Amino acid sequence: MNIKFTKMHGAGNDYIYVNTMYYPVDNPEELAVEWSRPHTGIGSDGLVLIGNSQVADFSMRIFNADGSEARMCGNASRCIGKYLYEEGLTSKTSITLETLSGIKLLKLHLRPDNHVEKVTVDMGVPENIHKVHLGEGYGFSEGMAVSMGNPHLVIFVDNVARTDIATLGHKLERHPLFPDRVNVEFAQIISKGDIRMRVWERGSGITMACGTGACATAVAAAHTGKCGRISQVRMDGGTLEIKWDTSDNHVYMTGPAVKVFNGEININE
Repeated sequence: MNIKFTKMHGAGNDYIYVNTMYYPVDNPEELAVEWSRPHTGIGSDGLVLIGNSQVADFSMRIFNADGSEARMCGNASRCIGKYLYEEGLTSKTSITLETLSGIKLLKLHLRPDNHVEKVTVDMGVPENIHKVHLGEGYGFSEGMAVSMGNPHLVIFVDNVARTDIATLGHKLERHPLFPDRVNVEFAQIISKGDIRMRVWERGSGITMACGTGACATAVAAAHTGKCGRISQVRMDGGTLEIKWDTSDNHVYMTGPAVKVFNGEININE
């Protein structure tokens, strides 16, 4: 069976997108592992399935490069908005998207040529914001836990470029405080409203960007007084604008969505 897919990225966080309304996928966990491999597969941070929904305009499921299913991905949400509009699956510029962490609202920002340049995602209300004590052997005594529909651990560092993301991220992902594992962000405050962040994603390792991670980092920075409620979070793959709105306590994330290429793959080979 041949399946058509689209490779897209949001700030360098790249996924393989399949429209399951045309191409049903029965074993996404296995395919995510196989297709995400950089040399023998397509190469990506994971697999995203776009589908119908009974409660929203469309639905999204996300499988990390190790086959585990994620509850939410901000970068993938933005890319889905671009995909749906530019593929003619909707004419709406405000789209509701069903995810495992609830229904998200996507607001598309169009260029004069009617292509999607940026997408703003209502990421909802951050939860479980609290300081955690990490104990010995991690190099940091404490961090900030934030849930953006998925769990995050934000570590503030003096110099993110000199931080061993690979070693520390691998260890902290499996910290005993997080039995279901956790996404880990290492953040350096450049100035008020300007944050440099690198991320170790649960199930994928080091990635170029993480939308929910950028939101969690901005919330942690605001909660601790390091920044205000509006920040730009600069990651390896690009910058996201994060606003933690005082009127409704929702976090709004704005950033780019880029189509890389279309392809076709035989799942029987």
